[in-house]
Amino acid sequence: MPAIRDALAAWFEENARDLPWRAADCTPWGVLVSEIMLQQTPVVRVLPVWEEWLRRWPEPADLAREPAGEAVRAWGRLGYPRRALRLHAAAVAIGASHGGKVPGSYPDLLELPGVGSYTAAAVAAFAFGRRATVVDTNIRRVHARLFSGAALPSQALTAAEMRLAAQLLPDDVGSSVRWNASVMELGALVCTARSPKCRECPVSGSCAWLAAGEPPPTYTPKGQSWHGTDRQVRGAVMAVLRVAESPVAPELLQRPPADLGFEPDGIGIPLAALHRLNPAPEQLERALAGLLSDGLAELHPAGFQLPA
Repeated sequence: MPAIRDALAAWFEENARDLPWRAADCTPWGVLVSEIMLQQTPVVRVLPVWEEWLRRWPEPADLAREPAGEAVRAWGRLGYPRRALRLHAAAVAIGASHGGKVPGSYPDLLELPGVGSYTAAAVAAFAFGRRATVVDTNIRRVHARLFSGAALPSQALTAAEMRLAAQLLPDDVGSSVRWNASVMELGALVCTARSPKCRECPVSGSCAWLAAGEPPPTYTPKGQSWHGTDRQVRGAVMAVLRVAESPVAPELLQRPPADLGFEPDGIGIPLAALHRLNPAPEQLERALAGLLSDGLAELHPAGFQLPA
């Protein structure tokens, strides 16, 4: 293990991506925002939204003063916009319970709205330099190959994986932070799911999966479908609501504006995109009902709009 840790630390020092949330002057709030945005979303899509978010709301209190709908609007096309509502709720809680500062302990972080065990551990480690067991998809995959000899981790996080991660974590605080960061980066850049770059791996000589002859995975990862789904329709409706400056009448969502005899102001492009999907009435109803139940939209007498 000492040789593996040293090799990964040296590799990370030379190859780690220069990301703004890794900068020495990045605040804990910036790290928390990045961790929420990066959930199921590639870095390339997160970067511009994160940068704009931190320019607009450099501290939790800045976001907490805004309506929750503004967080959803600024979330743009990152997907899974409930994360924006959770970040807004977390900002409010940070102001109410922690004097406007992101708490540094794992238990306190875990109590924030929308913060689960992974995010609490990641913020504790990367924002505050605490010893915490960080386990994301990339880390699970590296652990599976390097130590367990499996092509992929189990389809759902298991207690055995958490025990292994805890056992592998160095006792020294600084080393534990470097270990978490380097293993995560190795999984993101080299030990990828579909095309691992084993020749570039600094610890390939210790890899149990390579030693076992690269056995195939026991399952085929399935990506989430998108085209024609309720999720696609929800996203199209959200695109309309994000640019709307006033409530959007239900009939505008249900029928093209031309059929209603007028051209809408400002929302024409996303509205046209929604109608190009030609969703069935019941699918549109499900999408709207889901947005209402998730708190991503509100229904007023004049129509639908982002939450206040």
